[in-house]
Amino acid sequence: MHDSYGRRVNYLRISLTDVCNLRCVYCMPEQMQFQPRHELMSDEEVLFLVRVGASLGVNKIRLTGGEPTIRPGVVDLVREIAAVPGIEDLAMTTNALLLDKLAKPLADAGMTRVNVSIDTLDPEK
Repeated sequence: MHDSYGRRVNYLRISLTDVCNLRCVYCMPEQMQFQPRHELMSDEEVLFLVRVGASLGVNKIRLTGGEPTIRPGVVDLVREIAAVPGIEDLAMTTNALLLDKLAKPLADAGMTRVNVSIDTLDPEK
């Protein structure tokens, strides 16, 4: 798969949820309305998207949100994504608040990289 400039596209960025356990002003303004859960992609839809991408040459997946670690069943979903033939790199962007409990299960499930967003060092923000 190639973009309009002829560059190979080998990655997908998939937002698992729009909900977050932080309320950063640039990302989650007070007036923001979250999507009803039934309007978010189901695990089956996410896996379908990954499989289609892999069939087109995608080998890298990045899971984002909101905060992807708060999605129910995220470890099982990671395991299923990692098992899709052709997927070589499975990354997640997270605020890291739940990594103390989820880092090992996510790694064991096949997560290869984690990017941690640190948007301030001020505890009040």
